[in-house]
Amino acid sequence: MQLKSTSALATLLAAGLLAVSSLANASALDQFKTFVSSTKSARGEFTQKQVRTSPSSKVTPPSSGTFLFSRPGKFIWQYQKPYEQLLQADGDQLYVYDKDLNQVTVKKLGNALGSSPAAILFGSNDLEKNFTLSEAGTREGMEWLRAVPKSKDTTFEQIGIGLRDGIPQAMELKDTFGQTTVLQFRNFQRNPALSPNQFKFEMPKGADVFNQ
Repeated sequence: MQLKSTSALATLLAAGLLAVSSLANASALDQFKTFVSSTKSARGEFTQKQVRTSPSSKVTPPSSGTFLFSRPGKFIWQYQKPYEQLLQADGDQLYVYDKDLNQVTVKKLGNALGSSPAAILFGSNDLEKNFTLSEAGTREGMEWLRAVPKSKDTTFEQIGIGLRDGIPQAMELKDTFGQTTVLQFRNFQRNPALSPNQFKFEMPKGADVFNQ
């Protein structure tokens, strides 16, 4: 009986290792499609920095914070350093809160995600409607995917997504002004339990509100 139990456990472990190995060796496009189809929500931490493209180019200081999202169109993107700023969407409205100014800008979410980088993580599963996806090789231990917006009405020229073991580890955002912004993700948790009111925006007391 003990031998049979051990054998069953070994079979399960072997199957699990095979699945991980298969995912690790999958192309960036396959990993990304699996991620999109199987990840309804996620949370984690991020760092963001601009890459200096020339000695004279100006770059903003690196920033960091946390994120939480639930597809489609619900997210909380919280900058914590070097200053606090909140971008929050409840599926209908987008709220941008500047804590230092105690100011909230409200926009109709609508199709605003569209071909923006936010659509990669927060949008619907139909990404190929808004992006042309292609393989971009292996670099820094990650398989890279290139996403080029189909719409011309966007400030981004292309977006790179670096994946490892089926999870986005980094994004490179190249805009039409020749600047590149790099996002790196840590502690990426897929499909966490979320409360129904998780993305309801609470208006800060005394905040100036601007509707766009």
